Amino acid sequence: KDLYIFSFISMNRCFHYEVFNMARETIVIATQGPGGLDDLVSPVFARASTFTIVEAINGEIKNVRVEQNPAVMAPSGAGIQVAQLVAGFGANVVIAGGVGPNAHQALASLGIRIISGISGVPVRKVLDDYFSGRLSSTMPGPTPPLPPTPKQPSAPYPPVSYPPIAPPLPPQVPTPYTFGFPSKEFELKMLESMKRFLEEQLKLINDRIKELKESSKKE
Repeated sequence: KDLYIFSFISMNRCFHYEVFNMARETIVIATQGPGGLDDLVSPVFARASTFTIVEAINGEIKNVRVEQNPAVMAPSGAGIQVAQLVAGFGANVVIAGGVGPNAHQALASLGIRIISGISGVPVRKVLDDYFSGRLSSTMPGPTPPLPPTPKQPSAPYPPVSYPPIAPPLPPQVPTPYTFGFPSKEFELKMLESMKRFLEEQLKLINDRIKELKESSKKE
């Protein structure tokens, strides 16, 4: 059976909700205005005017809402702030024209898939391509190795003794992201969005429970 795990980040804690028998996704699309499915994908992510949040089950759209981007005019750090915001929306996938390196790394550390390079396309068309498997997500890969150093020709000099080479340093483990809210206003906006999202999730769960009970009675 399918297992969907919905997670969101709040105050540096991760909460998980498990809903069985539902292939559920929350897709957050950076958009240019409040048009929802009829809007266009924004060429930028962190400075997008709005985010169109699409909830789907088994590829069928169940709910669409539009949220303003509170970090659109942030003087700095917009990428990490918006990564926090979309995590609060419960995003599994983010779609935008361009995603900056800070936002890309923050989204990846939160386990959110990224689809970039799409802008000026209607949201409805992008979703159709996504559900049809014509779009693929990207995640940061390992740094490619440096090219080998060309071998230098042997010098016509007698061998010279050098001090022993020190052993290489152990590889450094990257420090995981730690997030903090830049202001009380931003935290309040994010928590209100989480509340609305969870209320909608609870309604869907209750509807599903009711549907299962009714089908059991008929059997």
